[in-house]
Amino acid sequence: MKILVCIKQVPDMESKFKIADDATWYGSKDLAWRMNEYDEYAVEQAVQLRSQVDDADLTVLCIGPQRVQETMKKALAMGCDRGVHIDDADSFKKDPFEIASMIAEFAKEKSFDMIFTGMQSQDRGSAQVGLILAELLNLPSISTVVDFAFDDGKVTAKRELEGGLKAKVSCTAPALITCQLGLNTPRYPTLPNIMKAKRKELLSLAVADLLKVEGRQETAKIYFPEKRSGGLVLEGAAGDLADQLIQILKANTGVLA
Repeated sequence: MKILVCIKQVPDMESKFKIADDATWYGSKDLAWRMNEYDEYAVEQAVQLRSQVDDADLTVLCIGPQRVQETMKKALAMGCDRGVHIDDADSFKKDPFEIASMIAEFAKEKSFDMIFTGMQSQDRGSAQVGLILAELLNLPSISTVVDFAFDDGKVTAKRELEGGLKAKVSCTAPALITCQLGLNTPRYPTLPNIMKAKRKELLSLAVADLLKVEGRQETAKIYFPEKRSGGLVLEGAAGDLADQLIQILKANTGVLA
């Protein structure tokens, strides 16, 4: 069985964010970087499946600048067999369709039996890459998975719905799974496995060799929410409050002429 897990490097969410000079993304200076939390669950599930199936082979893929290789080493220490780095210093400028297309270009002739991704990234939060990837590869997909089982080529999963509800669904491999928080308990890499990870293959590919499409979206501007002034608290009898409210609406809005 050939397994692919896709991860992303994101800033630690406790970082102090600043908007970049071009105002289209956050600045990368002085940020601490880590594996996207949703992707940690994807890696753990992929590693568990690898140990469950005979002759399984697990590849971890990440798109980004050179620094993402440090995050990939964590996935290798968790149990992935090899890493594939798509070297793209401008990956943050790419929309979900471009990102998914690059992964699809790499994966289309590899015949992966299972692909795992996080449900979404913590910085962009589009929750689109995994599902677009499945569509491009013509694979069945199950999103927002909180429980996963694999037996004799069949996937049975529970996916989280709104309002605390869950749906039980199944499909046959090959398939793609997007992983929600709580699916499992991601393992902490041990020191021996960290040392072994340094000797595992980490292949770097040029973005120009894989990006064959143009983006569908463009970020015009990002900005911090504007601070709003404090609210006005009215006190008194109901009749007086109604009169006060009417006067305020007349003075400040066009609701009452």
